[in-house]
Amino acid sequence: MDTTLEKTTTAPIALTVGALEQLDIIRRQENIPENYALRVGVKGGGCSGFSYVLGFDTPQENDDIYEIAGFQVIMNKAHAIYLIGMEVDFVNGLENRGFTFNNPNATSTCGCGTSFSA
Repeated sequence: MDTTLEKTTTAPIALTVGALEQLDIIRRQENIPENYALRVGVKGGGCSGFSYVLGFDTPQENDDIYEIAGFQVIMNKAHAIYLIGMEVDFVNGLENRGFTFNNPNATSTCGCGTSFSA
């Protein structure tokens, strides 16, 4: 089966400069292979119903592929309804450190910031 994917022009999410910098650090420190892209998605679970997926992976058959500031980003086509318009950021503060998800589709979120309902 051919899993070659074509790039779609308009990405449904945004990555801030802070997120891009941290993702680049992770890619270099973990020696992520060049054929891996950044997977952004959702999965069932978490205290609010859905949890975010953020990690490096290879493209699959049902994925759309985008390029955001030099990063290949892959997303399962079915996840776009939950993620369109979302901004991924990286916070490095005294009280909080990690990726954050500003999702306009979330009707509620939990305190952990990685779980939401839509």
